[in-house]
Amino acid sequence: MEAVPWELLQKCLVVSICFSLFWKIIKYMCGLLKVEKEPVTVLVTGAAGQIGYALAPMIARGLMLGPDQPVILHLLDIEQAAEALKGVKMELVDAAFPLLKGVVATTDVAEACEDVNVAVMLGGFPRKEGMERKDVMSKNVSIYKAQASALEQHAAEDCKVLVVANPANTNALILKEHAPSIPEKNVTCLTRLDHNRALGQISERLNVHVGDVKNVIIWGNHSSTQYPDVNHATVTTSSGNKSVRKAVDDDNWLNNEFINIVQQRGAAIIKARKQSSALSAASAACDHIRDWVLGTPKGTWVSMGVYSDGSYGIQPGLIYSFPVTCENGQWKIVQGLKIDEFSRKKMDRTAQELVEEKELAKSCLN
Repeated sequence: MEAVPWELLQKCLVVSICFSLFWKIIKYMCGLLKVEKEPVTVLVTGAAGQIGYALAPMIARGLMLGPDQPVILHLLDIEQAAEALKGVKMELVDAAFPLLKGVVATTDVAEACEDVNVAVMLGGFPRKEGMERKDVMSKNVSIYKAQASALEQHAAEDCKVLVVANPANTNALILKEHAPSIPEKNVTCLTRLDHNRALGQISERLNVHVGDVKNVIIWGNHSSTQYPDVNHATVTTSSGNKSVRKAVDDDNWLNNEFINIVQQRGAAIIKARKQSSALSAASAACDHIRDWVLGTPKGTWVSMGVYSDGSYGIQPGLIYSFPVTCENGQWKIVQGLKIDEFSRKKMDRTAQELVEEKELAKSCLN
């Protein structure tokens, strides 16, 4: 066997080195051309509270807007919580989140609302012992009227608003009506927590992964009158997709205990841990905004409290929870679902409660 000439080896070595250098230059140039996304400014009100403390790091990690989306957090709370708010900011700095490009912690609502693209409204006045419903409504009407005014004046034109603080549907309605330049499609309230609770209950009942259950619906108000509906839900099994109602095979449980568990889940958590649900609420807020901004998976819908356009016979002008799909930053109510008599009564009952809340809110304003 003849030996390889030394000159040929040298040429091969030179070609190899040149190719390696060329490849490194190409990678370097591609790195220079890669443009990082502009940061999205996210407002969290009531940020020193339990939900805010759980939510802020989730946003900073990319769980709300995606793993490649930089964010700037604007944290707002009342004067009495200023020191606690300062502590939340310190922890966010200490966590060194790569996506977090800045934190503003303030008690000034105008400063907090400046140029925000997404607003998560956690702050509200909770009902205390001895307070009447009208007293709580009056407090929250004042809060949301003021915050609506600040968003109207200072937020970005495309600002998306999610109201979490209770009464969430009516707080969102007050905010929408006092921030007329924010499109009605950009003001929503959180019923995703109830939606997730319904998924969780079905998955436990059937002993399947929660990801295998889809298309439950929460109709109406985020209150004890909400209607968790499984009539259009499906579950993926080893033998294919099945309707949840057929898979559970217990109409009595689905029409009674299941509905009651979802409606009363918040109260059960307070009884168990002596505090309201924070982790699950924060996670649901991330889910709500993520799907709204990035889109829902094909063939899947989620529940969102949105401005009623009269779909399914629900009075226009209410913030009511419907099944929606999302695409290109816009939500759309799922149409054409068959509504049976049992569901109709439940849907109308929760709508009537929202009409009553709307009237009460207006009387507080007047």
